[in-house]
Amino acid sequence: MDIDRARTFLEIVHSGSFLKAADRLNVTQTTVSARIRTLEQELGRQLFVRNRNGAQLTAAGREFERFALSFVQVWERARHQLAIPEGQTSVIALGGELSLWNPLLLDWLIWMKKTKPEIALRANVGVPDQLLEQLRTGVLDIAVLYAPKLLPGFRVELIEEEQLILVRTTGEGHMPADKQEYVYVDWGPLFAAQHDARSTPFGEPGLLVGLGPLGLSYILRAGGMGYFRKGVVQPFIEAGELEAVDGAPEFTYPAYAVYSESSQGRTDLQEALHALKKVVDAPRGPGLNRQLF
Repeated sequence: MDIDRARTFLEIVHSGSFLKAADRLNVTQTTVSARIRTLEQELGRQLFVRNRNGAQLTAAGREFERFALSFVQVWERARHQLAIPEGQTSVIALGGELSLWNPLLLDWLIWMKKTKPEIALRANVGVPDQLLEQLRTGVLDIAVLYAPKLLPGFRVELIEEEQLILVRTTGEGHMPADKQEYVYVDWGPLFAAQHDARSTPFGEPGLLVGLGPLGLSYILRAGGMGYFRKGVVQPFIEAGELEAVDGAPEFTYPAYAVYSESSQGRTDLQEALHALKKVVDAPRGPGLNRQLF
């Protein structure tokens, strides 16, 4: 069995149809069908039942799924391991959401380089579904996410529990505090539910943004108020550019590490997880938190 057939099988499972799998793999539907037909012939079992709603796994297909997943993960791990630079012993591939990249993952990279130079690092940022897909197929060893979906065969571990606080701009050139525009940042469904339940008294937001660093950059330049991660805005508060809004509710913004249960025994992965927890509690270098990205 070749790796393309295993990936194609998993893509159909993930997307629910041969057509969607073909689009995601950038091949024709005929190619997808041919790969699955060959795979079924090699295994001597039918893996999918196709109907107008897409494709559903047979009992044999459900049993084969875990083997296909392991096969793809082992293949990706082998590719990474063979590409280790000279003088290093292993590779950790870690991805995180953009809103979590600074300072948590930036500090993690610096920590790992200083304390575990023998481990080669691969770092990536992306949207949650993309990161989970890369984790599922073995491209990533660890994904750091705000609200991860539960995947069979993967562990979810709390790394950091930060607060989202309401801040507003200060100083000359900005509107008075009682007239400032409220910028709504989409921090995910949990924040949206909590935010609406608390019914913040700012009326309809004048601007909605889908990325925390973008919203923060906006209010720093144009003025306004919004909810942002406490660790990121603290240096701006200390510099007098922002101030926390007294009496405003705060919201929890946790970060989780997701990784395969089969990799728990790897020493390098455990060291990487340990480093993530260490940098949460360690003092951060001056200037790092003032970087928005």
